[in-house]
Amino acid sequence: MRDVVITGIGTTRFGSYPETPNYALATQALLAALKDARTPWKKIQAAYCGSVYQGTGSGHQALREMGLIGIPIVNVENACSSGSSAFRLAYQAVASGLYDTAVALGFEKMPKGPIPSTAFRSWQLKLGFNVQPANYALEAMEYMHTYGATIDDISAVTVKNRKQGALNPNARFQKEVTLEEIAASRMIAEPFRLLHCAPIADGATCIVLSVRGAEAEPRRAVAVKASTLCSGVYGDPFYQNGMLKSVKYPPQEGFVEISAREAYEAAGLGPNDMDVIQAYDSMAAGELWDLEKLGFCGPGEAPALIREGVFSLGGKKPCNTDGGLMSKGHPLGATGAAQIHEIVMQLRGEAGPRQVEGARIGMTHAMGAGPNSSVTILAR
Repeated sequence: MRDVVITGIGTTRFGSYPETPNYALATQALLAALKDARTPWKKIQAAYCGSVYQGTGSGHQALREMGLIGIPIVNVENACSSGSSAFRLAYQAVASGLYDTAVALGFEKMPKGPIPSTAFRSWQLKLGFNVQPANYALEAMEYMHTYGATIDDISAVTVKNRKQGALNPNARFQKEVTLEEIAASRMIAEPFRLLHCAPIADGATCIVLSVRGAEAEPRRAVAVKASTLCSGVYGDPFYQNGMLKSVKYPPQEGFVEISAREAYEAAGLGPNDMDVIQAYDSMAAGELWDLEKLGFCGPGEAPALIREGVFSLGGKKPCNTDGGLMSKGHPLGATGAAQIHEIVMQLRGEAGPRQVEGARIGMTHAMGAGPNSSVTILAR
């Protein structure tokens, strides 16, 4: 396998754009990434486009605005991991020698209301398991019961991420919130209130990948050390939609743990080597068990470490430095790509007031219905 580097990144601000078509957002991100990479569109040899609710041939429709040039365009729908799955395909294509330069594009215009997931059996849909806050609420209640975590522990994630998101000009929400404001927000699904839930958003993010040696600016290139993707394991709490008690023999290793282990092995690195982290926080409680499953602490230990500031800017392992989904919003197809965008910014030293000093290695984790889990490790 050849060495692959990220040479360009581009993103829109995540938000609500009712009058802007999805292809316009995608084009904006693509143009920004090409400019950042100093690479003309005609040099791109393949495009992998992640989206969820954007319709047939969505990537083709997005890239049509640039002028179709005969390259292969692959549309990737993999729920909330669509953007990172598109990135993985682009990485593999360049690493294998199939192409020298490719783009990974994630974009989405989200429908209003709860995410309308159809990735469940018909009886689960009728019981409401496809309503994300309710689905996650089951796992949150199990987590709180098992480890003694409190609602304030969950709220602390929102406080941290909204504080960091206030430093990110591309985040949908750039205002800090307090524990009192969270507690006063309306109940969505016990124990989650509104400010425990990541907002939906419209947006797009694009990444240019090249074989090492083909980049226009080697000093700004960021190396891809690992990109993994794993599907569910029978008995995993997420796979069972919070019904772990119905499984007699739960797995020793869940699918998040598998994706992280495979990434660490491929990169020859471990949790202690990471300088900055992007963890999946579509619900505030999710960041707690995500950090644990990724190996940054033991089961039930994340709440105390959050309170101590370990995962905050200025802490030992800053997590979701751009505000995470809690601040940026959650445009499904763009989410995984946007996580990678933030790590590239950090490793380049271009993150401004949210910069992690001396950051050299970082990782992202996204997951979604299916279920699936993707991990990316980058380094300078």
